[in-house]
Amino acid sequence: MKPSLTMVLSGLFLSYMAYSMYTIALIFFPTHCTEKGKQQKCIQPYIAKHKDLQMSVYTSLKTSEISSNDLTLVWNYNNFTIHETVEKEFNITIPAKTRRNGTLHLHVFVYPRRQDPFTSQYSSHDQSAITTYMVPQSNVFNLLSDNGIEEKKTKPASGQPVTHWRSKVTVNVMEDEIAFDRQGVPGEIMRHLRVSPKGDYLPIVYIDQLGFRTKDLVEVNKSVDALPLTITYSPISVGKLRMWSNMLQSIKMLHNLGFTEKDTDEIKGIFSDTNFVFLMLTFAVAAFHLLFDFLAFKNDISYWKNRDTMVGLSTRAVVWRCVSQAVIFFYLMDEDTSLLVLIPAGISTIIEMWKVKKAFKVALSWKGIIPSLSLGSSSDKELETAEFDSQVDLQVDSQLILRYVHSVGFHAGVYAFGFLFMLPQLFVNYKLKSVAHLPWRAFMYKAFNTFIDDIFAFIITMPTAHRLACFRDDLVFVVYLYQRWLYPVDKARVNEYGQSFDDAVTEKPKKE
Repeated sequence: MKPSLTMVLSGLFLSYMAYSMYTIALIFFPTHCTEKGKQQKCIQPYIAKHKDLQMSVYTSLKTSEISSNDLTLVWNYNNFTIHETVEKEFNITIPAKTRRNGTLHLHVFVYPRRQDPFTSQYSSHDQSAITTYMVPQSNVFNLLSDNGIEEKKTKPASGQPVTHWRSKVTVNVMEDEIAFDRQGVPGEIMRHLRVSPKGDYLPIVYIDQLGFRTKDLVEVNKSVDALPLTITYSPISVGKLRMWSNMLQSIKMLHNLGFTEKDTDEIKGIFSDTNFVFLMLTFAVAAFHLLFDFLAFKNDISYWKNRDTMVGLSTRAVVWRCVSQAVIFFYLMDEDTSLLVLIPAGISTIIEMWKVKKAFKVALSWKGIIPSLSLGSSSDKELETAEFDSQVDLQVDSQLILRYVHSVGFHAGVYAFGFLFMLPQLFVNYKLKSVAHLPWRAFMYKAFNTFIDDIFAFIITMPTAHRLACFRDDLVFVVYLYQRWLYPVDKARVNEYGQSFDDAVTEKPKKE
């Protein structure tokens, strides 16, 4: 028996995922250089024998070729200890050039105590901009908040990007005293490596770029002379340093592909302050979510492509699902939601629109250059299903719905009534005492994804209404599963392709 395309693709995907997780494990746990008698092939860490260090933090308008005259001291950490986490708050003077839409940089030096960081041959250095350019945010008000109180939010305003202040910065020094092979230093480490006159490598200083979040940005006002800055020092493992460096390069590539700062900010939120176990779990969950998304879309399209009848399916549910999905997509777009949520929602909207076309048997014909749409006819079985569908009474007055939605917020109403619009199909199943007409393969993949969405609802930033909708779907799926158990399988029942076992038996002699 030949394996199906789905099985082959799933196997390839899982193999790739396993290989990727193995690669991540190698990043977090690199091989130590331990060749005895050949120590010249290993480059040893300076901090293994020298613990007496201090750290100094400066601000400057320059990025390179700096001197003591170009720097403004912010923090002189004399009792510096690599393994101790410290957080300090400072009030930083903003130069006039920075206030006039300029930039400002942070410089960090780690060096032996009582030495000059600018002249010492044992001084490590890293720098990063603590300003960035973004379109100013305008204030809007959301009347629907969790506590019922008017909530102020921000939306991008039209105009040119201006200087924004990064109010939080994290500084790291690699704490692992690991020896590297001189001929095989990892590329992520090599770009930060600096060798001392004695041949060992100096402390690796790293300013955490993934820690820069858009929620911490403050617009630089020309009239403000100083702004607060929180500097956190914490040690970093060799695995995290390598992973963070790789992620930073990937984010730069995403920016080149057109992803915005907000889109990549969601990715930063997943990876920053994450231990190895949670990172691997997040990677595995995301991979399975992508796989189930693909299989659900594939089977859903395959089911509707081969289906020419609406027997057993609620047309009303198909239409309202399309409408609610479209409105949800535009709401997510208006909320500047992460592309991780927006793209699947957009694909779902296109599929739902295509389902409506199939449900009403819409055909496009041309009379010269004039297009014409026509609807197909319905069979007796389809009319019976439509009659059951019409018996579903939500007992909700349309004017009352409009008033309620207007009072509590349009998007929340769409999510809430999206749940009600899924009920007609449950009623049709009940009247027919059958669920054979449902696309169960696509249904089960969507069910698995729903449980994964419950996990991601607490990881990825998304509107509260969308987060609640993930848990809403759990209840509907449980009811569908109960109906599948309640109505036993019989061979006369119509399958997912609009056929039954009895039909196949009766048609076989005709084909012979």
